[in-house]
Amino acid sequence: MRLWLLAVVGLSLSWLAELRAAEKGHQKQVAVQAATRIDWVFAVANQSPATPPADWLPKYDSTQQKYELFVPQKFDSAKPAPLILFISPSKQPTGLAQWRAVCEAHGAIFASPYNAGNECDTRERVRIVLDVLDDVRRRYKIDPDRTYLGGFSGGGRIACAIAFSLPEYFGGVIPVCAAGELRDESWLRQRVQARLSVAHLTGETDFNRGEIERFRAPLLADVGVRSKTWMVDGLGHSIPGAKHLDAAYRWLDEGLPARQKFAQDFPASRANSESAFGRAELAQALAKEAKQRMTDPRTTYSGLMQYKGILDRWPDLPTAQAAKTILLDAEQANPKTWEADDIAEQRLFLISRARRLSAYALGPLSPQYVGQRKQMAESALQLWNLIVADGQDAQAIAEAKATIPKLQELPATTKP
Repeated sequence: MRLWLLAVVGLSLSWLAELRAAEKGHQKQVAVQAATRIDWVFAVANQSPATPPADWLPKYDSTQQKYELFVPQKFDSAKPAPLILFISPSKQPTGLAQWRAVCEAHGAIFASPYNAGNECDTRERVRIVLDVLDDVRRRYKIDPDRTYLGGFSGGGRIACAIAFSLPEYFGGVIPVCAAGELRDESWLRQRVQARLSVAHLTGETDFNRGEIERFRAPLLADVGVRSKTWMVDGLGHSIPGAKHLDAAYRWLDEGLPARQKFAQDFPASRANSESAFGRAELAQALAKEAKQRMTDPRTTYSGLMQYKGILDRWPDLPTAQAAKTILLDAEQANPKTWEADDIAEQRLFLISRARRLSAYALGPLSPQYVGQRKQMAESALQLWNLIVADGQDAQAIAEAKATIPKLQELPATTKP
């Protein structure tokens, strides 16, 4: 028994020594140790079941996943570290060559998954990314307020989808030559507005430049998300160099004090640096926050939307049933003090989308997107007609009357 114990201790010490030796520097391939504790299903669905659907990734094995890892010399294990998790559009990891100097300068860890490219099923792709995120969090103490999820091209779109679904694990998003769209749930939109910064980078001749500059990025800014775009002269559809990435990183870090303050006021908005929220734990934390919000008339609507989020996301939990009762009471109340805020939020998103989609449709398009111009214009026309029918925002109605004829004049296909 003693010899067996000594052997086990020896193996443990050997493993710890190996882990310490690997704490800093570049590792081309790191194996994921265990399945993610993060709710990956919600990033591709509108609920968080106790177990994933049986037909979702039935043969998937987290421990077969690998990622590229870089830990800079400035990494300090005594405090939570920043992390850049960067998603590739191909099977191979990408971005370290461009991000390495930034990571060295700021003491940020870098990770990029294998086999999570555009050809990968979205559910599996999200699972791989979150397996990698949680594996890094198991190995190192990571600061959620400075965890920046990024990606190039299709990887950037996936980064937005994940971060906009699970903002408690991130401080910002870095879509490169890509962009994303907020989810439909009001409480999640409000959470992204309060917590995340989105740093868009695009090239002068990037075929996605118009979508980023005229549509997605300004729409986020319109609705209150901290959003900024860098257009890089001479760059096409590729990752910019360290100069521009460093500028984006510094800008993301400038939002840190606000994120920290928000998390102090509303602890459910931020995961801790070592574990992940469980279903019941997060539902209860959000319910506690919702109750707090309901005590202030200025935040009653946001509290109700959090209760609705709990009911929609975890309908099987007792917390959801309590939320349902509160929502029914609010719906039957007279007057409905929250209704004006609900209408104002819907109107804000309607006007912003009409404005930014019109700018995209009416501006220059890359050859890849010229064939979609008619569909863009028709969608924008529908939005403007809703604004006119609503009849409540005089400035938006005037803008609608000026923009509708321009959209109607667009031919089915025009030159770029």
